[in-house]
Amino acid sequence: MLVLLAAALAGCGGQATHGTATLWVTRDRGAQVMLVRSVPAGETAMQALERSVRLKMRYGGRYVQAIDGVDGSLSARRDWFYFVNGIAPSVGAAEVRLHPGDVEWWDYRSWGDGKEVPVVVGAFPEPFLHSARPAVVVGSGPVARRLARLVHGRVAATAPKDANVLELVPGTGFTARMDGGRVVFALGSADAARLAANTALARFHYEGLS
Repeated sequence: MLVLLAAALAGCGGQATHGTATLWVTRDRGAQVMLVRSVPAGETAMQALERSVRLKMRYGGRYVQAIDGVDGSLSARRDWFYFVNGIAPSVGAAEVRLHPGDVEWWDYRSWGDGKEVPVVVGAFPEPFLHSARPAVVVGSGPVARRLARLVHGRVAATAPKDANVLELVPGTGFTARMDGGRVVFALGSADAARLAANTALARFHYEGLS
């Protein structure tokens, strides 16, 4: 359950990328914010982390052991996990190159329940903005149209299988899941207007709004 940091770099072949990305460091599923910082786009997620925190590695540099003195623990079943634009990458942080506007998020949390967390809502309107998949808001009305503008997508009664989906559902809440490689967010219709007016309500949350 530890975060694998592969040795190989990937991506831009040494070419500079202008602009910035954002680095977040939190604890306990975003409940405690330790760091929010702009970092250069074009770096790998690992390079951005190394320049911003006190970092301790183990297993020959393949795993993050500690960030700013907060240590992972096998006995306590707590470790560091990371997301880019709300999605947990399938490769290590040394293989993920940041693009302008990306959100790199490291969170220290328990893994004792054994549940994987492949995607979270806390970087909304990511991951819709930096995805090759089209974005579709499933719903209707002015709030659905405002949300579609936020995710650079369109409103529809149903979404094609290749689209990332923000679906308006009855009630409250804001949850995320992966479905065959695409992202599906379910947003309670009672909360939709709140999120459309202030996307920061989802910030640092694995699910739900402030």
